[in-house]
Amino acid sequence: MGTALDLLDVDASLSEEERQIRAVVRQLVDDRVRPHVAGWYEDGQVPARELAREFGRLGLLGMHLTGYGCAGASAVAYGLACLELEAGDSGVRSLVSVQGSLAMYAIWRFGGEEQKRRWLPAMAAGEAIGCFGLTEPDHGSDPASMTTRARRDGDDWVLDGAKMWITNAPVADVGVVWARTDEGVRGFLVPMDAPGVGAREIRRKMSLRASVTGEIVLDGVRLPADALLPEAVGLRAPLSCLTEARQGIVWGALGAARDCLETALSYAATRTQFGRPLAGFQLTQAKLADMAVEWNKGLLLALHLGRLADAGTLRPEQVSVGKLNNVREALTIARQCRTILGANGVSGEYPVMRHANNLESVLTYEGTSEIHQLVIGQRLTGLSAFG
Repeated sequence: MGTALDLLDVDASLSEEERQIRAVVRQLVDDRVRPHVAGWYEDGQVPARELAREFGRLGLLGMHLTGYGCAGASAVAYGLACLELEAGDSGVRSLVSVQGSLAMYAIWRFGGEEQKRRWLPAMAAGEAIGCFGLTEPDHGSDPASMTTRARRDGDDWVLDGAKMWITNAPVADVGVVWARTDEGVRGFLVPMDAPGVGAREIRRKMSLRASVTGEIVLDGVRLPADALLPEAVGLRAPLSCLTEARQGIVWGALGAARDCLETALSYAATRTQFGRPLAGFQLTQAKLADMAVEWNKGLLLALHLGRLADAGTLRPEQVSVGKLNNVREALTIARQCRTILGANGVSGEYPVMRHANNLESVLTYEGTSEIHQLVIGQRLTGLSAFG
C-alpha cells in the first residue's frame, strides 16, 4: 500500500485508477476525518449529513452501482475506499457502506424504475440519507423470526413493529424496512417522517460512537402500494444486501488495523526504554512481524474477493471467509498494538483503543463470527447447523 506494511508488493497488483481513487479517499480522510474523529468519538456525535454531502460530491455513495448518479466503480475500488474510510474510523465507513451497499443497493437491485429515480440520485449526492431496517430488538442473527408485520388495507400497506441497531436511522430520510407479510418477507421504502414512524437514537455506546445508531418504531404506519419493493420477495432479498455490504467490511477492517499498525510502528520507533527504542527489542519486533503478516494475508484475501466480485463469480460463503478472517484478525491486531503503546494505548490521543472498540461492533454486526463459521461449515459439509 505504498508503505512498509506492503511486504508482498500488493500495491503493484492495483490499477492506476484504483490507486488514484484510494489516494483521493485517503486525502479526504486526512483532511476531513482525522482532525475531528477523536472528538466525535468522545462526544458520541458525528456530523452525518455534512459528511454525506462531502462523500457524495466525491462519488463515494453507492460508488459501485451504475446509473442514477452512481459512479459505477469496480468492487476493488470500492473496497479500497472502504479501507481508507475505516482507517479514519469504522463509524465513518459504516455511514458510507450502509448508505451505498444496503439502502441504495436494495433500491437499485429490487426497486421499480420510479423508486430508483426518486431516491438514488439524491442518495448518491448525499442529499438524502437511507437506513436499512432488518435487525429487531429480539431477532438479530435469526431474521427469519422477525415480528414486524405488514398487512394490506385496501390498496395500502400498514406496518407495525420495531427495528434495532439501525445505522443512520435518526438522520435518515428513507428506511428500507423488511416486514413479514402473508406473501413472505417483503421490503418497503418508508419515509422516516411518515406518521407513526419513530426513530430514537441509541446513546451510551462504548463502540462506534462516531456513528448515528437508532431504533425504529413502526406504529400503524400507512404506506401506499408503491412503497413496496417489487422485486424483493422472501428473505433472500435482504440477505443478498448483507452479502453486498460485507464486501466493504472485508476491506474496511483492514483500514482500522493498518492505522493501528502504523501508529504502533511510529510509537515503537520513537519511544525509548532501557536505553533504546521499543522497536529494537525482539519481543516488539515479533509482535510487529506477526501482525504485518496477518494484515498482508487479509489484504490478499480482500483483493482476491474483489476481483471475483468484478468478474461476477463471488459466492456468499466466500464473503463469509473474508468477513470472518479479516475482522477477527483486525481486532487481534488492534489489541496487540495497544500493548506496544502501553498506557498510552488507552488514551484518546492515539487511535488504537478507539479502533479496537469499534472493531468489537464490526465483529458482530452484519453476521457474527459464529454465523459466518456456520455458513462456511455448511459449504464444507453440506449440512445446515442453523437452528
